[in-house]
Amino acid sequence: MRNWFVGLLIVGFVSVLGCQPQDKKNTSTTQTTQKELKVAVAAPYTGSAAAFGEMIRRGAELRQKEINEAGGINGMKLTLLFEDDAGKGSEASLVAERIVNSPQKIVAVVGHFNSTCSLAGQEIYDRVGIVELSPGSTAVEVCERSPWTFRNLYHDGFQGKFIAQYIDNVLTDIESVAVFFDNDDYGRGLRNAFVAEAERIGLNLVASEAYERDSTNFKAQLTSIKAKNPDAIFISGLFTEAGLIVKQGREAGITAQFFGADGVDSPDFLTVAGSAAEGTYLTTPFTFGAGGTEAKQMEANFKALHGVTPDTWAALTYDAVGMIKEALEKTYNAEASIEDNRKAIREHLASLDTPEEGYEGVTGLTYFDINGDTVNKPAYVKIVKDGQFVAAEKQLRELK
Repeated sequence: MRNWFVGLLIVGFVSVLGCQPQDKKNTSTTQTTQKELKVAVAAPYTGSAAAFGEMIRRGAELRQKEINEAGGINGMKLTLLFEDDAGKGSEASLVAERIVNSPQKIVAVVGHFNSTCSLAGQEIYDRVGIVELSPGSTAVEVCERSPWTFRNLYHDGFQGKFIAQYIDNVLTDIESVAVFFDNDDYGRGLRNAFVAEAERIGLNLVASEAYERDSTNFKAQLTSIKAKNPDAIFISGLFTEAGLIVKQGREAGITAQFFGADGVDSPDFLTVAGSAAEGTYLTTPFTFGAGGTEAKQMEANFKALHGVTPDTWAALTYDAVGMIKEALEKTYNAEASIEDNRKAIREHLASLDTPEEGYEGVTGLTYFDINGDTVNKPAYVKIVKDGQFVAAEKQLRELK
């Protein structure tokens, strides 16, 4: 009986000892599983603006690769989750709901690209308190309406004014202008800013025509514009429709100077417009020719990884991911709630409010005003020459 009892005690003691290392191992595993930080990248990966989305994806993937190969973020892996909004507000709302309700505890959103999409997701992101950092949405109201929204490029109040002044001060032979705009948040907002400045400086506006996204036939509006005989036509929209407008305009015998904005800044514009694209001007937030050593290195790394040349949107997204990485590096607390960590990211971005505190990326210095708008980031002008985008010979350095 005694031997049986002693044996039982030994078995129990061994069992307890056997459990202790296992419990400790499990605890350690729980602690070490927090080695992954998840950020959503929302953009139009399908639809008429998918060429933008592809560059956004590639720019984000390059930055993710570099971050993780360098040891991650304080030892934690950065994982990007790509969410497709198809460039439509209705889809963006669904994407935003998936992000905020995801069990994967997404800490921030890089995106959206289209202004309509950023605005559609904004109310949902605000509801739970998660940063939306856009590398492409330029409608003025995008940052004005939300304390959780930031962008690392100029807004259309600046861009519209810039285009009007460039036409007036650089393209001095142009005296009359027609406006052809996409009837969405981006197209209308940019049109309004351009028209306001054109009227202020005395450019003669002779026509204003609207079109709907995904339209393919613009002959009626172009016929109306042609009858007004403008010296220039400003297209306030995206590259697919702009390419068709330029092509159909030239086929209709329009000889006016075409001028687009950053929504036209895609190699696919050249494909859609074909030879009709020659001589078209457009504005853009960034050119690699104006970048420094880091921009040249990013361009080389991008080509090595993806086999193609990066564009403006790849560079801006690369920087946006870098800004979120910096925010996480400085603020993330594994013991804090997801809500507190999201709030800390927002507070970090809001603290970048002077040149001294700003983020130095491949697209230049980014710091924010009280609305989350970037301050003092310039615009550049490109022209299509021999079937390629090149920097225009004359740039406009200061606005009046």
